[in-house]
Amino acid sequence: MREVEPLAERLRPRSLDEVLGQPHLTGPKGLLRRMLEAGRLSSMVLFGPPGTGKTTLARLLAEGVGRPFLRLSAVEAGLKEVRQAVEEARAKGGLVLFLDEVHRFNKAQQDALLPGVEDGLLVLIGATTENPYFEVNAPLLSRSTLFRLEPLGPDAVRTLIERGLVEEQATADDEAIEHLVAQVGG
Repeated sequence: MREVEPLAERLRPRSLDEVLGQPHLTGPKGLLRRMLEAGRLSSMVLFGPPGTGKTTLARLLAEGVGRPFLRLSAVEAGLKEVRQAVEEARAKGGLVLFLDEVHRFNKAQQDALLPGVEDGLLVLIGATTENPYFEVNAPLLSRSTLFRLEPLGPDAVRTLIERGLVEEQATADDEAIEHLVAQVGG
């Protein structure tokens, strides 16, 4: 029932080739693309402004290496959910844990992830809009690679607007599109 999904979900990229604005990570020489091509994924923190593709990249990476994907929000999850994720990973022989807003986890919650990350049971993909050097504890950062996502440039925003118009079977004149491109701020 794609018609009832929010537009953002319907426009979500289904492959790295559809990801906009992050060629330094997803392009032919991008490290995330090379990780997928090698079939290897390590823990990481994706850092960047809202709407730049952190959640999408996490999903695509998990799918690309064929590992189960579990999404938690640090706004809603606590130690109990972290422990459940570790147990689920153990039962499934490993999984990719996407932790949105990882900077909101306190030290104890972040520390609870360490054993699973250290033994490879969990591939942690943390996402944050905050500077991870100030918000994510050092032991977790030391076991993760940090990837900075950039705000979308005008060409990427224009492409996204055009995709949305096609999906909605709508039109807009060039002036309206350029106005939107100028207003969204990446």
